[in-house]
Amino acid sequence: MNRRRRPTEKKGNNPRFWGRHAVEAALNNPNRTILKLWGTRESIAELDPPADITVNYCQATDMARLVPGDTPHQNIIAELLPLEDKWLSEIVPEDPNDIRPILILDQITDPHNVGAIFRSAAAFNAVAIITQDRHSPAETGTLAKAASGALEIVPWIRVVNIARTMGELADFGYWRIGLSGHAELSLKEALTPGRNALVLGAEGPGMRHGVTEQCDQVAKLPIHEQMESLNVSNAAAIALYAATQG
Repeated sequence: MNRRRRPTEKKGNNPRFWGRHAVEAALNNPNRTILKLWGTRESIAELDPPADITVNYCQATDMARLVPGDTPHQNIIAELLPLEDKWLSEIVPEDPNDIRPILILDQITDPHNVGAIFRSAAAFNAVAIITQDRHSPAETGTLAKAASGALEIVPWIRVVNIARTMGELADFGYWRIGLSGHAELSLKEALTPGRNALVLGAEGPGMRHGVTEQCDQVAKLPIHEQMESLNVSNAAAIALYAATQG
């Protein structure tokens, strides 16, 4: 797995985060580089940013031009650098008794869903989220707003090949469980008392064949037959809850 170089500032191409939770979490993350802030005097004063960050005081109507559409920016916007990519080996706990789950997202591209999954992953103290580099959303303001600060908490591992990475996870002692509504086994039956890696595919297509083949088991959430499926972010939250109940 190749690590990309540390991101550098690119004029006009750096992501912008908005909303109180996303911006405040970014400011509190020592691994995050904040380049600029826009906000009202009240919103900037509440955050009390470090003196080395460029601050632009402006009105809410001026800030609306800096973000897409009718984005609820809550009078605070930050321009920043993406976080540096990590190796899988850097985030896997050394303690074999640390059995917190890992989430693998197979070509889930909606930033609102991915952001919501990050929020659930932080709530249930997951080790990390793994996505494919090419078929996943970028680190954007939309995703960060949906994550409500969790993007600064949960490590995000982007890989070239998810199936190959699942093989690495097996070497680290993870039992790999793919979620599918067509499975016979329930998630409760599939979970191991040790380390679990939960794999979720895109809504509709589900997991790709090559990814499914790398799973140790495929399981389903026991939802009522009157509903065919759940939104993928809801499914992730329920699966994380089940995986952390011991």
